[in-house]
Amino acid sequence: MILQRTEQSQWLSNSYLVVDEIGGHGVLIDGNGAAEPLCERAEREGTDVTHVLVTHAHWDHVIEIAELAERLGARVLAHADAAAELGEVVDETLEDGDVVETGGLRIEALSTPGHAAGHLAYLIDGTDCITGDTLFRGTVAGTRAPGASGLEDLRRSIMERLLALPPSTRIHPGHSRPTTVAEEWERNPFVRLWRGLEEEGSEPCTVARPGQPEREEATLLLWGPDYDGTNKALVRFASGEEAIVGGSQVERGAG
Repeated sequence: MILQRTEQSQWLSNSYLVVDEIGGHGVLIDGNGAAEPLCERAEREGTDVTHVLVTHAHWDHVIEIAELAERLGARVLAHADAAAELGEVVDETLEDGDVVETGGLRIEALSTPGHAAGHLAYLIDGTDCITGDTLFRGTVAGTRAPGASGLEDLRRSIMERLLALPPSTRIHPGHSRPTTVAEEWERNPFVRLWRGLEEEGSEPCTVARPGQPEREEATLLLWGPDYDGTNKALVRFASGEEAIVGGSQVERGAG
C-alpha cells in the first residue's frame, strides 16, 4: 500500500491518494484545492482511482470534489449527513462499518461524529487511518463548527473508536502531519485529561461565539496546542456544557 498526501498551504488541509501498488487501484480521500500532484501521479502511473471518499462536508475538505471525481472517473462516497450537504455530487452513501474494496485495498468506514455529525474516518488495510477533523497530531478537533454534534460525540469517537485501534496504527489527519495511536494515547494533552492523567484547570475565561456579539463566561479546563501552531481550549460553560474551541475565541482570566 502506498499513501501520499498534499497539504494546502493556507488551511493546512490534506488530500490523500492511497493505492495498492504503482499502476494498480486506489482512492482519493478529500479535496483540498491542492490535489493536482496526486491526480498527476495517478495519471502518470496508470492508477485506476475508483472512488473519492469524503471525511466530512466542511468546505476546506471538499474543494473541487466534483471536478476531481470527473477527472479520475471515480465515484464519490460520503456519510448520508455529508451527502445531504453536498447534494448530487455524492454517488453513494456510507454507514459505520461499510467496507470499500478496490484492487488490493480494504477500506472500512468508521463513524466519528463530533466535529461534524456526518463525519467518517477511513481505516485502510487495518494499518492506517485517515481521521479527517477528529484527531490530529497533539490536539483534537473543535466542537462548535457548523454541523458539529458536540463534545461527547467527539470524545467517544476519539477514545472509543480511533484510540481503540492497535497502538501501531498510523493516523493521517485532515490537517498537518501524521502520528500514531500510541503517540496520541501517551502525549496528546486532551487525551491525557480524558484518561484522568491530568487535572482540569479552573481559570475563568470568556468565549466568543461566531456570529454573536456577547461573550460567554466559562471555565478553562485545558489550554492546549493546535495543529497550526496556535492553541485550542477545552472549556466548560455555566450550563455545564463543555466544548473544544479555538484559542483565538478565548479571553483568559476574564469573567
